[in-house]
Amino acid sequence: MANKGSAYGKAAGDTDFRKKYDLEEYAAKAKDREDAEKEERKARWEAKMAGKKYYKPMDGSETLTTARNATQDFSKLVGTSTLVPAGAGVGKRGRGAGFYCEACDLTFKDNLQWIEHTNSMQHQRSIGATGEVRKATAEDVHARIEALWRREEERKKDQVVSLKERLEVRKEEEEKEREEKRRKRKEAEEKRRLEKEAVEKVKTEYGEDVRIEGEHDEDDMMAAMGFTGFGTTTKK
Repeated sequence: MANKGSAYGKAAGDTDFRKKYDLEEYAAKAKDREDAEKEERKARWEAKMAGKKYYKPMDGSETLTTARNATQDFSKLVGTSTLVPAGAGVGKRGRGAGFYCEACDLTFKDNLQWIEHTNSMQHQRSIGATGEVRKATAEDVHARIEALWRREEERKKDQVVSLKERLEVRKEEEEKEREEKRRKRKEAEEKRRLEKEAVEKVKTEYGEDVRIEGEHDEDDMMAAMGFTGFGTTTKK
């Protein structure tokens, strides 16, 4: 029986394309994860027994807490719809309908809860902050005021530009609406003119005795009801 081999002289098999896994490496990773989870459960239980709230332990790489440099625009979500998984509305854990914190994997239903969470120690530990702030110097205060002033000036410039653009867009829309109304009015006038010319042409060709469709409907109805006229019966 001939040996099974590939065109390159190597052994071939039906499962050679599958990825090879180092079982010992993955077993070590699983053990480390289980040990970390066990220590976390123990720390949570000890904090609960002591009447305290559990926070993620610090590993020394944390930084001092600083002011948020990102803004959250809550008004842009007004009147919008969001598609969420079927089980996303149960509890705060995971992404659902509302304001989602990616660092803590929590979803809050209103902006007040979200703001309170961002200021909490739980969130500070999740983003790698100690929860302590450095005492600001006079130079820091002046630099902060200058940065806020520049940001406010840029925001005002953007608003002016956006307002001007909105006015220009609205002006173009109004011009298009007026042009559409003029076009429809001209079409209606042209249609009436053609109909009138057709009636005049028929009367010219066949005389005044010809009946135009719809022209004598009122006279025919009066005759069917027995009215021959509304003349006066007063004798002079």
